[in-house]
Amino acid sequence: MSVVNDAFQRYEVERPRIEKAAELTAAFLRRKTARSRITCEVTSRAKSLGSFITKAYHKDYADPWAQITDKAGVRIVVQHKGLLNQALDVVKDNLTLVGDPEDYRDQEDIDGKFSLQYPRLHVQVMACGDQVSSDGEPYACEIQIRTEATDVWARMSHRLLYKAGATEVPRDVSRQLYRLIALVELYDLEVERGVAALSEHPDFTRSNRLLAETEFLYRTFTDHEYRRDLSEDVIDVLIAAVEHEDNYYDKLAQFAERHRQHLLQAYCDYGPASQHFLTHGRYVLASQPESLIIFERLSNAKMLLRGVWDDQLSPTLLNDMTEIWSVHL
Repeated sequence: MSVVNDAFQRYEVERPRIEKAAELTAAFLRRKTARSRITCEVTSRAKSLGSFITKAYHKDYADPWAQITDKAGVRIVVQHKGLLNQALDVVKDNLTLVGDPEDYRDQEDIDGKFSLQYPRLHVQVMACGDQVSSDGEPYACEIQIRTEATDVWARMSHRLLYKAGATEVPRDVSRQLYRLIALVELYDLEVERGVAALSEHPDFTRSNRLLAETEFLYRTFTDHEYRRDLSEDVIDVLIAAVEHEDNYYDKLAQFAERHRQHLLQAYCDYGPASQHFLTHGRYVLASQPESLIIFERLSNAKMLLRGVWDDQLSPTLLNDMTEIWSVHL
């Protein structure tokens, strides 16, 4: 009893630091997955106090502090199954692993037959940042990697099966829920096929590709939604300002990293949550993914940008962006 109480009191004190460690790790992985052009959502959390104490008693741990390894957690939810290994590689290549990944996407039962089970893919890593425990050690962080379909199933099953508490779920009920794994696999496969077919479709133009790739980078700065119709109009013009560049997306990614602090400040001051935007309704392009291309071109090819912009888009829109970026045309 005292072991659990001691662990709980320590967790209560250290939880804010653990939460910060998880947030920093998630932010780092957002940037890295975006650079790898992986369509995903990266979220973080520190285990709630209630979940910690419940797990400590439910699992009957001898050392709850050491044995509860998901105190800090990050979840990477990718678009389809084909992106799981890519996301795993990002984690393995950029963070320090604590042990081998728990890869249970395909499990066999004792008869050698494939069973319907939750396809887990978990990786234990050292968290990013400078947060340390009362022992002076950096925190560990559990990374869960799932597809969108698996995430829906896992959250549903967690509520119905794991949260059942002392009540044992009838075997026929749990079997029915696990049968849904087959539908999850089918859904993932069809999404992967659809994404591949769309990327090869003749109607998926260069401007569509440029916008899709730029959005990956934009999502490392903000999660706010944007106006797709406006983006399409602006990208159709911007394509003429970058089409002569080799490997432009890589150059844009390098620009975003080199000027990350400047960009973060610009989005803070003029982006969708800023007083400038909310009060005056101006600087609308600072709330759009294509703003990254505009800022890059203002830095490296501003006269070319002006040349393709004139007579096609409102000069006020570009003038607002030059004001934000402190350049003159």
